Amino acid sequence: GPGVLTRTLLNAGVRVVALESHSAFLPNLQSLENSLDGQLKVIYGDFFRLDPLIAGPVKPPAVCSEKLFESMGVAAVPWRADVPVKIFGILPQKKERNTLWRLLFALYECSSIYRYGRVELNIFISEKEYKVLTAKPGEVRAYQALTVLWQVGCEIQLLHMEPWSSFLTNLKNGGLAVPKSTWLPNDHLCLVRLTPRQNLFTGGLKATNSATFIFMVKQCLAKPKSRLIDRLNSWSLYNGRKLLRELEIPENAGTVNLYPEDYRRLFEALQNCSVFTESWFHDEVLESIRNIN
Repeated sequence: GPGVLTRTLLNAGVRVVALESHSAFLPNLQSLENSLDGQLKVIYGDFFRLDPLIAGPVKPPAVCSEKLFESMGVAAVPWRADVPVKIFGILPQKKERNTLWRLLFALYECSSIYRYGRVELNIFISEKEYKVLTAKPGEVRAYQALTVLWQVGCEIQLLHMEPWSSFLTNLKNGGLAVPKSTWLPNDHLCLVRLTPRQNLFTGGLKATNSATFIFMVKQCLAKPKSRLIDRLNSWSLYNGRKLLRELEIPENAGTVNLYPEDYRRLFEALQNCSVFTESWFHDEVLESIRNIN
């Protein structure tokens, strides 16, 4: 793009590392880099092609997070420490949902950028995806697995909304494609701050079992109008009603009516159930991860 975010950050006096995925734009950026006395560092790369799932060396503009953070001079910090780095950008519209899922898996598994701590994302996403990330229980069309998992994992803050008309939307000129939406409003790009929660990995949720948590939430919300007790019964949990009573969740509760924190409490309670150690469940978890990647 025209570098609006980069200029704004530089004018604010912060140190900026800019990833540029188009080699044609590198010379001008490098010229700017040379004139700013260390405030700007330019790298040929694409943040949204970070850590590709391929064997062998990574070819630019794909980027390896380990080499990227090393070149930035950013070291890993403990999860409960302050945010080590802030990332700004615009999600590619054609792969927006897939990118959100890949970032989500990296967050819960403490992989890729999240190996370095609670990396903060400040990203422009479409209004329809923002509505999904911030949906409330009971909103059948918007409240999805993506909703629950991002709300459990991050504090979500809307920083700014900008009409699509402010952006060049003619693809022939390299602009953004406005994604169509039937059920949710989509008149803006939303600048959203996603800050990982310090207490994410407390209690029974850990990076090592987080893929199972993700899969549990996805299964529960695969059919939004289903009842939670029916989902528990499908997992051969004969004490499902007792479990719901202990968690103070109504027996007839629909999966779309549970708050994100209820899903976390349910997962932690299920850790003591044999169903989570049965091979069929783990096989489906791994298959789910492969499909997302």
